[in-house]
Amino acid sequence: MKELLMGNEAIALGALCAGVGVVTGYPGTPSTEALETCAKRRTEDVHVEWSVNEKSALEVAAGAAYTGKRTLVTMKQVGLNVASDPLMSLAYIGVKGGMVVLVADDPGPISSQTEQDTRTFAMYSKLPVFDPSTPEEAFEMIGEAYEFSEKYGTPVLFRPTTRVCHATALIDVPEARRPVQPGTFEKSPRWGIFPRLALENHRKIEARNRELETVFSTYAGNRVTALSGGENAKQALVTSGVGDRYAAEALKMLGSPAVKILRVATPFPFPNRLAESFLAGVEEVLCVEELDPVLERALLQLAGEKHLSVTVRGKRTGDLPAAGEYTTECVRAAVAKFLGVPDLPAPEAEKTPALPVRPPVLCAGCPHRASFYAVREAAKGKKALFAGDIGCYTLGNAMGMSDTCLCMGAGITVAQGVRRGEPDMHTFSFVGDSTFFHTGIPGVINAVYNGAKETVVVLDNDTTAMTGHQPHPGTGVSAIGGAAEKISIPKILEAVGVSPVITVDPFDVQAAIQAARDAMEAPGVSAVIYKSPCAARIRPQKPVAVWENCVNCGKCIRELGCPALRRGENAVAVDTTLCTGCGLCTDICPVGALQKEDA
Repeated sequence: MKELLMGNEAIALGALCAGVGVVTGYPGTPSTEALETCAKRRTEDVHVEWSVNEKSALEVAAGAAYTGKRTLVTMKQVGLNVASDPLMSLAYIGVKGGMVVLVADDPGPISSQTEQDTRTFAMYSKLPVFDPSTPEEAFEMIGEAYEFSEKYGTPVLFRPTTRVCHATALIDVPEARRPVQPGTFEKSPRWGIFPRLALENHRKIEARNRELETVFSTYAGNRVTALSGGENAKQALVTSGVGDRYAAEALKMLGSPAVKILRVATPFPFPNRLAESFLAGVEEVLCVEELDPVLERALLQLAGEKHLSVTVRGKRTGDLPAAGEYTTECVRAAVAKFLGVPDLPAPEAEKTPALPVRPPVLCAGCPHRASFYAVREAAKGKKALFAGDIGCYTLGNAMGMSDTCLCMGAGITVAQGVRRGEPDMHTFSFVGDSTFFHTGIPGVINAVYNGAKETVVVLDNDTTAMTGHQPHPGTGVSAIGGAAEKISIPKILEAVGVSPVITVDPFDVQAAIQAARDAMEAPGVSAVIYKSPCAARIRPQKPVAVWENCVNCGKCIRELGCPALRRGENAVAVDTTLCTGCGLCTDICPVGALQKEDA
């Protein structure tokens, strides 16, 4: 039957149709919906889990693939950094069952710290990579990825980008699924990574990848097309991923000029034979690809090795942007210039004034705002560092409460380093409840073991909020919605030697401030857990009312930055469509003009 599916949903159903038996991952936009869909649409014999981090997810999936199960691991591109340690070794050891590592790249970046390109990681790790350009293609291609994985005994990377992950398309989903194969672990020296075996396997990997260059040259996903009799054109386009769709739209808008196109679905190992044949008679080629110039470099290398007289253009030549997400408009302009055809006049929409910039802010009623306020008040007049982390609470920078932000879990350890460099600085490190389990715990242990002086502030809103409210080990709920062991953050902190560990409701403003003061004055590593549910998951109370005695001083707006508060003509105004009635502003107002109404 036909279903309207998001790209991530298509990938998930493609994997389920291909007989995947174990699905693991860690939430991260733009990859999250793939695992969620597997959890919703699985059969009873398919195991689906949110792992504590990407490293754990990959290792669980690797173990299942050792038994012959088909497995899927999901993450975003920065998650691949966390998973890279086991993945690099797994590339040498190999797998028995098909294993696909879905890594969603985020050009822009729209919701990430980096614009790294998984195609480049594929070359580094010597792993095959599949690069779908549409949801329909992703649905078909992931089944083919499992076939290649099993045939060559290797994990394969699957690299959709944001627009492929979040686009929608009508897809024919078959009712029949490949049965999930039972797993059998056969004891063998091959599963242990030792130097001599690694050397032998490295040689095999190099030989395999040379073979795949030839195999991928006949793979149907790598296709050559021609527009308007452009089979013998002197100019050509080489595309990859969603860049292929941008190029297709651009060429249609330009009147379908005569040109031939090579669409590369397997950027590594690069299909050299197909590319060499494609370039016969071509004098100039433009590469349309987001993020790294992977195709461009591969073509330059091929041209050098084969002494081809062809000019390769793209990012390295400045024909297309070296960073950022592409649009049809930017690709159209580059293609028009490359082909020497007239570009279209800018549409009216492009001529209108730009929309006003709306900086990202914490939601109205977010408990993190109250937590940040409490710590800031406790640290007033003192030399203090506020080390941030990855999550909703990164937005603490709007309140001056995120002096550093590196990667998940790094706030706790970066704070230790800052104090080693500046010993009179008191350091607060902020970490969310999900991030605490992901990579926060080792940093806390490091602080205790090495005698650091630090206050760890855990912002516990009982969910993985930024990526869509997925469960984690502290919620007591599994990925498939069943009950799970609920892991206690306070007990973990106490067990590793943190003292004191204070848990408080951040909306109890005075108690929240005092908790931060007490923790700051304690020797060694202390912790405050500000515990209150995410505002998006609770029923709002009646909005705060503004009384006539408001002097319009704006302190509530300046101190909190709540989007529900704004300056009116004579008094502060409350946007009743946003206000959740949390009451934080009522504790800030110096004249008591903001008051909570009875719920």
